[in-house]
Amino acid sequence: MAEAHQAVAFQFTITPEGIDLHLSYQALSQIYLSGLRSWKKRISRIKNRIIKGVYPASPSSWLFVVIAILATMYMQSDPSMGLIAKIREHLPLSLSLSAQGQTVLSVLLFSTLLWLSLILALRFCLKLLLSYHRWMFELHGRISTKTKVWATLVRLLSSRKPLLYSYQTSLPHLPVPSIKDTLERYLESVKPLLDVDGFQRMTRLAAEFEKSLGNRLQKYLKLKALWATNYVSDWWEEYVYLRSRSPIMVNSNYYGMDFLYVTPTSTQAARAGNTITALFLYRRKVNREELNPSLRSFIPLCAAQCERMFNTTRTPGEETDVLQHWQDSEFVAVYHRGRYFRLWVYRAGRLLSPREIQYQIQRILDDPSPPSPGEDKLGALTAGNRTPWAQMRKQFFSSGVNKRSLDCIEKAAFFVTLDDQEEGMMGENPSVNLDRYAKSLLHGKCYDRWFDKSFSVVVYKNGKNGLNAEHSWADAPIVAHLWEFTLATDAFHLGYTADGNCKGEIEHSLPPPQRLSWDIPLLCQQLYTEAALADDVDCHVFPFREFGKGRIKKMKLSPDSFVQLALQLAYYRDRGTFCLTYEASMTRLFREGRTETVRSSSNESCAFVLALEAGELLRKAAEKHQNLYRLAMTGSGIDRHLFCLYVVSKYLGVESPFLKEVLSEPWRLSTSQTPVQQMELFDLVNHPEFISLGGGFGPVADDGYGVSYIIMGEEMINFHVSCKHSCTETDSHKFGSQISQAMMDLMTLLNPDFKEATKANPDKQS
Repeated sequence: MAEAHQAVAFQFTITPEGIDLHLSYQALSQIYLSGLRSWKKRISRIKNRIIKGVYPASPSSWLFVVIAILATMYMQSDPSMGLIAKIREHLPLSLSLSAQGQTVLSVLLFSTLLWLSLILALRFCLKLLLSYHRWMFELHGRISTKTKVWATLVRLLSSRKPLLYSYQTSLPHLPVPSIKDTLERYLESVKPLLDVDGFQRMTRLAAEFEKSLGNRLQKYLKLKALWATNYVSDWWEEYVYLRSRSPIMVNSNYYGMDFLYVTPTSTQAARAGNTITALFLYRRKVNREELNPSLRSFIPLCAAQCERMFNTTRTPGEETDVLQHWQDSEFVAVYHRGRYFRLWVYRAGRLLSPREIQYQIQRILDDPSPPSPGEDKLGALTAGNRTPWAQMRKQFFSSGVNKRSLDCIEKAAFFVTLDDQEEGMMGENPSVNLDRYAKSLLHGKCYDRWFDKSFSVVVYKNGKNGLNAEHSWADAPIVAHLWEFTLATDAFHLGYTADGNCKGEIEHSLPPPQRLSWDIPLLCQQLYTEAALADDVDCHVFPFREFGKGRIKKMKLSPDSFVQLALQLAYYRDRGTFCLTYEASMTRLFREGRTETVRSSSNESCAFVLALEAGELLRKAAEKHQNLYRLAMTGSGIDRHLFCLYVVSKYLGVESPFLKEVLSEPWRLSTSQTPVQQMELFDLVNHPEFISLGGGFGPVADDGYGVSYIIMGEEMINFHVSCKHSCTETDSHKFGSQISQAMMDLMTLLNPDFKEATKANPDKQS
């Protein structure tokens, strides 16, 4: 109760002599400093709104325009061609200004209008320039004059350092491809996967769709594209993610891992202290809009997904979930040994030092109190089917102590799990332990993560860490950017003392973390079961060390295309057939863009696999893949267009056999590359051991594979493979071996001397 008394700013008692008032100056000081921080944030937001509102101009350019107009007026010249005089005539008569004052006011009004017009013109020009995407299709070293002029103009208009959201209103809208182009590309993508009769049937269905229903649906879609910021993203978020009633654990959420070879400290509380601090430093950068929104230093990407990174949770509904976001949160929710805590990380408007957060985390670790009935496995509700969780939430968590505690979790900046297990590549069997580490991050014990939070950080007993991210609010590159910053800041910026503790001073008067209270009925506890889904997941993580992007680029091939072709070869060897392959590509060159599908299994890739000995077919297949990837990035993909046409058909209540079949096709090979976006934060030359493992996800199809990979540095590619034990035809370890062998075979095909070099240096093999 001592903390409760300290939190009261004043107390008073009524005595016979009158009212006795006691002020707590310490509490008043805390209130003042917290309020000061809030006002500073408000002022910063207003300032940023003004700066990005006038981008690519600057607020100071208004003064330049005013001075220029006044100077020309002083020289007896009227640049407004009579408009200033017109404005003066229409000024209210009540203005008690001299003739000179009225002229100055008219000049100010005209200058402001001229300035705003120039801003709109510049923004329109920038939008037109950013609609040009031919630069993506030009070969490296063979840049056309048109593209060089375009790049110069973009740099000129973007010469001012932009804020995170400065480009949002200048980004072009995602274009709606023509029905004919989409259908042609679709048929081309499925041709190698169907027999002659199957392909003729799909060709007939596509032709019927184009002639009849397709054009009608396309008109509605174009109307939406004119009205909405992005014709795909809101429907994609709602129908693919939020309306799904199946568990988001394994099926939707994904994970990110720690460094492969090193753990900065083995002290759990210290690692948690630095990790939490680094995440709040990143949030500060997001709030201040200090992150660079550009690709290749001058090509802007949409940053809309960053808005809901922190203070966000997915709230279950009986028919559809809802994403809830709060402007600010000064605490995190922490889970340890079945108990939930609220940990305040700000005090008097000041972010606690890493050492202070470590001190608070250690208090949680040392807390001997047992969990209340049903508390330990409460998180399992977020792991199960969405409708039962929504019903339980409405019935048992909409009032009283349960609502107050649930609010603390949902309104937290993010969720933290202090895990009792030790994970990482360690022990006598590091490969098996690495696989267990992946499964732990993907689903844990099914109840010791809060899968609804935008992301949950896991810190293990031996100091290893990782995160689990909910998918509806953002895609993996956004979370990867956050996690790169967190790992780099933790290891290279914040650092640790010689004994493995966080740096900084401790204010020992900090109130302890607040234990959350619950009253959970038995009916609710009976829903705590999703272990079967987790047990069915088969994960395999392995670093491929034989070569990396350095050697691939020497062969004048795209590293991503090389890996995708290796995956095609590996799958064919594993299953004896080809399959529909999903590779995620981003569409953030457009406003509110998210992802598009690259159908990596093409005529060229299948022909190459069937004739492995022909090196030219490999290059042709790689070039085809690169072209498919570029088309997806520039708004000419297949699947998002067909998905939106299907949604329109459902709204209109009409059936399309073609769309129904297309949308039901299984993705038996779902792949994604985790991009390395901030390589400058990692000094791999002097510290090559600080290699990130990347992250992964569960299989999309019950009889398929999920494959994620990260190309680290010049000499390593880390793979994450997942499938299901319940499918007798899939095995993550076997498929991992097939991937490694396919990578080696492709490199040997391009460079026959590579095989001999590998034999001469067996230590490099994994």
